[in-house]
Amino acid sequence: MIMQRYTIIIHVDARDFCRFSQVHNFEKPNDEKALDLMNQCANAVLKQFPEVIFSYGYGAEYSFVFKKETKFYKRRGSKIRSLIVSFFTSTYVTKWRALFPHKELKYAPSFRARVFCCELLQAYLLRRQEERLWQLIKSGKSKKEAQATLRENLNFAGSLIQDKNNELLYQSSNINYKKDIAKMFRQGTCILKTKVEEIVKHKDDGCPVIRPRSKVLTVHSENIAAKRFWNENKCLSEEELGQFCDELKKTRPEDIKYWNFQYESRLKLSTWIVVRIDGRHFHTSQSNECMCAVAVLEEFRDVVFAYGVSDEYSFVLNKDSRLFQRCASEIVSSVVSFFSSTYTMRWNEFFPQKEMKYLPYFDGRAVCYPSSEIKDYLAWRQVDLQYLLLVAREVRKVQERGTKRVEGSQSFRWFPDV
Repeated sequence: MIMQRYTIIIHVDARDFCRFSQVHNFEKPNDEKALDLMNQCANAVLKQFPEVIFSYGYGAEYSFVFKKETKFYKRRGSKIRSLIVSFFTSTYVTKWRALFPHKELKYAPSFRARVFCCELLQAYLLRRQEERLWQLIKSGKSKKEAQATLRENLNFAGSLIQDKNNELLYQSSNINYKKDIAKMFRQGTCILKTKVEEIVKHKDDGCPVIRPRSKVLTVHSENIAAKRFWNENKCLSEEELGQFCDELKKTRPEDIKYWNFQYESRLKLSTWIVVRIDGRHFHTSQSNECMCAVAVLEEFRDVVFAYGVSDEYSFVLNKDSRLFQRCASEIVSSVVSFFSSTYTMRWNEFFPQKEMKYLPYFDGRAVCYPSSEIKDYLAWRQVDLQYLLLVAREVRKVQERGTKRVEGSQSFRWFPDV
């Protein structure tokens, strides 16, 4: 559980996006439609999760900021991280056709997510709003050379010194930073929630009935970490965001430690890693989940076994696996995201006559088991399946009798596809 004094930030970025952009012929250095797609996904996340109040993104990544005092899923990092990345991924697949009607989605995209915690949100935002590498890379420099050039021009807070942006790009590419690069590309995109009053209906006498409604607002700014930016956008209160100092550049170098705390863990060596995912708001198992599990085994070679029960699946990684250096956040978020992407992509293949009425998404967690206990885990899941089958039979009997309850007032969930 993440301590209350920290603001929770979920950072989502695409896995192997260079390959994905090449396969789908994205324009370099920036593909406007691809960025629009990312922005629409972020917009959907803010609408789906009321506790997410602000997001900032550029390129193939987005950061989602939760209310300072949020109690969302009891502030459990793994749960929050997997839900956000799963919903973001499903949205990406669903909205692809609208942005690229003449371009086939050739394989399932996936994302990874990390949880950042900070006391000073302002410092994190400043760190994220840094200059892009693409213009330097396009000018003929390698990625390492571009990164080295940028590092030479970073101030102590890790953000590019603003007056050197123009000079760097003009020298390398003859590009004017402010005149030749659109705001969305050079500044990134900020999405905020605000309250507006809307007319929902009219009374019999013609008087309007007005109700407050949440609205998503998209803005661009040279410096989203500046207090001035938040003074101009008062839709979010200090209680929701935490305190902002007047100018972060006046902050002492040691204060930067506030943002440099990442909620992370490494899974124990020589243990079997089990990634267990559960469908959110699912009440039955689905026939396409099996094919999604097969796809996960093909995508991640370290996953050696998968077992599904109802609306959940367990994926077992080899005990000697070094996948993502056994980093829990990358393993769980990558598996959950890829499963979500495949599930959404293959929906029409399995349900050609059924409309997908809302986006599927999943939560996930990772647990380690020594060799002596991994069989016990699988046996437990199998016993759970037998229990569910028993429940399903009892429910069918109840339905046949025309009642929804059984003796002793015990209620059962209904699993018609079991």
